[in-house]
Amino acid sequence: MTDFWFEFTTIAFVHLLAVASPGPDFAVVLKVALTQPRRIALYTSAGIGVGILIHVVYSLLGINILFKTFPWLYQSLLWCCAAYLFYIGVKALQTTKRTVQVEQQNDTQKSVSTMSALAGFKLGFITNGLNPKASLFFLSLFTVVIAPDTPVLIKSLYGVYLATATGLWFCLLSFLLTQATIQQKIQGYAHWIDRVMGGILILIALSLVIN
Repeated sequence: MTDFWFEFTTIAFVHLLAVASPGPDFAVVLKVALTQPRRIALYTSAGIGVGILIHVVYSLLGINILFKTFPWLYQSLLWCCAAYLFYIGVKALQTTKRTVQVEQQNDTQKSVSTMSALAGFKLGFITNGLNPKASLFFLSLFTVVIAPDTPVLIKSLYGVYLATATGLWFCLLSFLLTQATIQQKIQGYAHWIDRVMGGILILIALSLVIN
């Protein structure tokens, strides 16, 4: 049971680093929060959380089958995953300050162009579910951290946690991004968040190679 808790805490920590780093999901939530009512932003955030389950399901199923059939593949994929984490870490370190132009709309304009709850949910779901970068990241995460003999039930609980945590994180952002002062601070320091998270991902990749 101790091994499972170690896996869980590692997954939770790496997932926190990934979800906190601005990317496509963050950009969509930012746009929706600025141009739509808070309720729609929350539905969009929920869609992002549910979209995580797509990556979790095929990552778990693929790893479970491949590693039982080809044990040597585990070591090969571990090196590939370390290289991938190192790559996206380097890319994050190269992030430059972004200039975000936000179109200010009055309440009347917002009410006229309001999305439906279903449209907001679908936007979040598709953005995350079809994001190739998220696919590679989750495959790398589950390959590196989860042991091949971890029970399917435990793996499923990991997936439920990741989907729930992602949805809650972006729901929190939906609340914060409706505040103009908070929004301006995030825009000004987004590139530094990318760089810090990139450095941590590089350290994780190097530790995998060294160990």
